[in-house]
Amino acid sequence: MTRFAFISPLALAACAPPVPMAEDLIPDYLGIETTALDVDLVQFNVAMTNALSEGDVRNYADCAAAAYTLDRGYAFARHLRTNVYKEGGVWSADAVYTISPTLPDGLRKIDAEVAVAACQESGIPMV
Repeated sequence: MTRFAFISPLALAACAPPVPMAEDLIPDYLGIETTALDVDLVQFNVAMTNALSEGDVRNYADCAAAAYTLDRGYAFARHLRTNVYKEGGVWSADAVYTISPTLPDGLRKIDAEVAVAACQESGIPMV
């Protein structure tokens, strides 16, 4: 004799991941902490929720660096390193940049004016 088990649709629904709501997809920027390590060396600690990837929190740090660069009267930033962490739904990063009035050497350079405009257009806060 073959037996079939009936599984309630409610039981199956309980196993499915929740459907994301619109507010789950809107980044929530939790703040920027800036530390000047030297005259032209700066560290930014940023945190956010609802990031879709590590790239979102890196962009947040880049935006902070671009705004800081312009505020100090410089035109360019050079990315040195970024450490990204995720804990309990909160993404955070600590990133270090150099700032300079002229185009620096290095692989990841940021034109601060262009980056600030892009951050404003994307709605990424810089302060």
